[in-house]
Amino acid sequence: MDVPIILIVALIAGILSIAMAMYFRYLVLREDPGNERMQEVAGYIEEGAKTYIKVQYKILGIFVGVLAVAMLFLPSPLKKSDTYDRLVANALNWEQMLSYIIGAVGSMFAGWLGMYVGVKANTRAAQGCTISTKKGFDIAFFGGSVMGLAVVGVALIGLSILYWIVPDPMIVLGFSFGASSVALFMKCGGGIYTKTADVGADLVGKAEYDLPEDDPRNPATIADNVGDNVGDIAGMGSDLFDSYVASIVASMMLAATLAITDTIWDGMDLDATIRFTLVVFPVVLCGVGLMASLLGIWYIKWKGSEEPGKALNTGTYISTLIFAGLSALFTLLLIVGVPSDEINEDQILFLWKLCACAVIGLFAGIILGLTSDYFTRDDRKPTRKMAEAAQEGHAVVILSGFSYGLLSVVPPAIGIVIAMACAYLLGGVFGVAMAAVGMLAIVGTIVSNDAYGPIVDNARGIAEQGDLGDDIIRTADRLDSAGNTAKAITKGFAIGAANLTVFALLFSFTAEANEISQLETGTDIIDVMDLLNLNVLIGAFIGVVVPALFSALLILAVQRNAAKMVDEIRRQFETNPKILSGEEAADFGKTIDIATKGSLRELILPSIISIIIPITIGILFGVAALGAFLAGAILSGFVFAIMMSNSGGAWDNAKKWIEDGNLGGKGTEVHKASITGDTVGDPFKDTAGPSINTLLVVMSLTASIFLGFLMLFGDGAGLLVF
Repeated sequence: MDVPIILIVALIAGILSIAMAMYFRYLVLREDPGNERMQEVAGYIEEGAKTYIKVQYKILGIFVGVLAVAMLFLPSPLKKSDTYDRLVANALNWEQMLSYIIGAVGSMFAGWLGMYVGVKANTRAAQGCTISTKKGFDIAFFGGSVMGLAVVGVALIGLSILYWIVPDPMIVLGFSFGASSVALFMKCGGGIYTKTADVGADLVGKAEYDLPEDDPRNPATIADNVGDNVGDIAGMGSDLFDSYVASIVASMMLAATLAITDTIWDGMDLDATIRFTLVVFPVVLCGVGLMASLLGIWYIKWKGSEEPGKALNTGTYISTLIFAGLSALFTLLLIVGVPSDEINEDQILFLWKLCACAVIGLFAGIILGLTSDYFTRDDRKPTRKMAEAAQEGHAVVILSGFSYGLLSVVPPAIGIVIAMACAYLLGGVFGVAMAAVGMLAIVGTIVSNDAYGPIVDNARGIAEQGDLGDDIIRTADRLDSAGNTAKAITKGFAIGAANLTVFALLFSFTAEANEISQLETGTDIIDVMDLLNLNVLIGAFIGVVVPALFSALLILAVQRNAAKMVDEIRRQFETNPKILSGEEAADFGKTIDIATKGSLRELILPSIISIIIPITIGILFGVAALGAFLAGAILSGFVFAIMMSNSGGAWDNAKKWIEDGNLGGKGTEVHKASITGDTVGDPFKDTAGPSINTLLVVMSLTASIFLGFLMLFGDGAGLLVF
């Protein structure tokens, strides 16, 4: 079977995804945007989001340009010709540089499109709530689906066309690196922005002045709503785009490297057709996953959505089952398409095992998501216990939330271990990579559910500021509650997928490093990562520390900017009492300006260290130390990401449960203690926690991209050999 014929499945799926995204955009924009006041508030949100994205993309353009030039002059990694003879290229690295730029632009486009529809859908979803819960849900969900389908469509089209033109996974790696570098900017910047506004609004508006959620008198309200869009839609969309592409590319690289050395097939001779089939198999399965996502989305529309939370979960389960069936069907078609004299029974069995690995990965992702759901939902024991702890004071709330956050690490860790073990038994390291692909196969559904959350959050605020009445606000609250649960599940899903992906990238990095070393020195540079070797131990130790450093920088950034936001809100209330009386509008522009400038200034250092530190480790301590560095970062990063995401989500929902009238309700000391917990949890769950996913992927891709350069230092042993 010729490669283009195989890839045509993924390419058609990608084109269909973009077409459906445009159709959903049309469905959303034709809806009624509501009364004049609602449109005015939505206009503030849209203008703030556009201003932020415009400035951020200018900075990103410089960053991407500098990295593109650096990649042009890097020693090229191993080139893979059509016959899989390996060469080391010394010419300018044009192909990978262009691939990097395409990946960066694709990620920026996907984020922009999702955010654009999100800021249009919020007021329409609020107006839809005046008709029915179902109407509001449909508008918000289809608005979120634009982001989900854009992410998958851009990724599949980009990967398919690039590999069609240049059948070399190492060139396609540049596409993944471009997506990841942009995602890190988007996630870090958006996370700092949204929590700067959210923390400021809560500390002053709620705790000091007892203002309701999304009260139009609060100067930070609009900035908070803007942050939902730039952080949770554009940022989270770019994050999952990055992990999605990285999982595919890692599998393609492993397939190419291991098929050449015959380690996949235990020394059996492979026909070129089978080798190509292995390399593009991950792309084909992701195309199948997109089809499953589309069917899941339409199932939600057909079945109805009077119960928002149930509808979102049902769509995910349906997509999962459809993927399992379709992946088996397309695996069968791939096998049938290969001439019988070019494939044997063992190879056919191995393809079926890879299909099973992908399905195992997806079901493991569902389990991880449900675990996050348990630890964050307000009707579950952990969140209720945190709320009850608020009766004992502010400090006890923090202790409770932190403890449950640490406890929530255990079940996902067990799930990841089981998934990895099963996948490894079936397909070796390539099987683990395929499990990562499977976990993200229905990312269209996952991102749709995640982007739904900030849209309904904004809709709730617009309903209150647009004076739609208590009944409509309660309807919007139902949608928002389902969105909070959906976001918790998708974050758990994203963290698990990112960890499997970076393990696959680590395997790929090791295989590529050994192949270069074999060509140049005749030995494996990474025979085993021996922790008794001081260089390797140093690399692993630094790797464990980096996620902590990264998290600290982001949380401190939120703290510094939130302090400025608090001062500004207090200044407006104190200098203009008519704001609190409702006689004059607050100065929303000033708070938006503080959040925008602060987040863009603060994201630079965390973004740079994600690239500089891995390169420095490789130069000083060698490629083996760099591999250990990545392993250490993956393991500690998993703990930090899960703990912060789940504890933050639970603190948030504990506060909301109290605000619903439990334990005394709003305005009590218990409520104020819960606000403290939520304030601590805000940068945990929406800034540092989910950003660690992207950090791990960027560092892993940096190691692979700069591998040829690092091999120049002591043949990969580094400058400092102990």
